[in-house]
Amino acid sequence: MRGSMGKGMHSNPEANHEGGCVCGAVRYRTSGEPALIQACHCSFCQRRTGSAFATMAAFKDEQVEISAPSLAEYEHRSDESQRWVRCHFCSCCGTTVLITLERNPGVRVIPGGTFDNPGWLKISRHIWTRSAHEWIVFPQDTQVREKA
Repeated sequence: MRGSMGKGMHSNPEANHEGGCVCGAVRYRTSGEPALIQACHCSFCQRRTGSAFATMAAFKDEQVEISAPSLAEYEHRSDESQRWVRCHFCSCCGTTVLITLERNPGVRVIPGGTFDNPGWLKISRHIWTRSAHEWIVFPQDTQVREKA
């Protein structure tokens, strides 16, 4: 991952967001605004989160600093594209704190629920909606895609 959390961070507190795993062994800080905030309704994200969809914020590698003794990793291959998705999680409590994707090199995806104060997240699009639960209602001001 990256070095200590203090290096190269923006001084604007509104552009920096912190978070971590459930047990506190893994902490991270992001700098600047994410390139994208989306909700994924694919069956893998539903199973991975145990919820109806996953909220995710995508940052460039250099915008994310992680402080952790080590992260465990699970690689999933998409049934449709055969591309990998890697979930990086706390080896103590199992919280996924980072996701990397073969289709987006240089990007780190942070699960929305791991931010200390996730209220700033504003979803701009919903993807893999063909797998969405039928009771989900999509806001009119967001993009909705059947696939990614």
